[in-house]
Amino acid sequence: MVALNLTVRPTRADDVTALPAIERAAAGRFRDDPALAWLAEGEVISAEQHLGYVERGLSWLALANDSPVGFILTEAHTSSLFIVELSVDLDWQGKGIGRQLIACAADHARKTGLASLTLTTFRDVPWNAPFYARLGFEYVTVLTPELRQKREEETAHGLAYETRCAMRLPLS
Repeated sequence: MVALNLTVRPTRADDVTALPAIERAAAGRFRDDPALAWLAEGEVISAEQHLGYVERGLSWLALANDSPVGFILTEAHTSSLFIVELSVDLDWQGKGIGRQLIACAADHARKTGLASLTLTTFRDVPWNAPFYARLGFEYVTVLTPELRQKREEETAHGLAYETRCAMRLPLS
């Protein structure tokens, strides 16, 4: 058995070409849910869009044995660091990589004086809201203006409002 050498580091410009394929592979998990299977073939974030997150210092990459296997993209809100996308290649899921990426984002948020991590996700998909709840994220009932805007954007992109939720991880 080969030992797993996992590292998480800031994403570099020369990494971005690998990221759309990781997101596509991660989305493959939605094929198991007939109502959401369309997401497996949906649009992914382009390398050019990834480059913007890299330039702002808001992207981190997980490497397993020096190969990219996951990433997290964030954006700074008034008091929180919002997780735009967390993707781990389907073949690498369940190994704690997503947790490590979230921990890296939380560390960045603390260092920049932000009080929490926030995100929007599917309420009933096991590897979405239930996963985040196990990590300490709480459901947000009163949305900040930024989270309200995110939820409205999701609805405009075809995601049923009632299937989604906003979550927050306080960083103390």
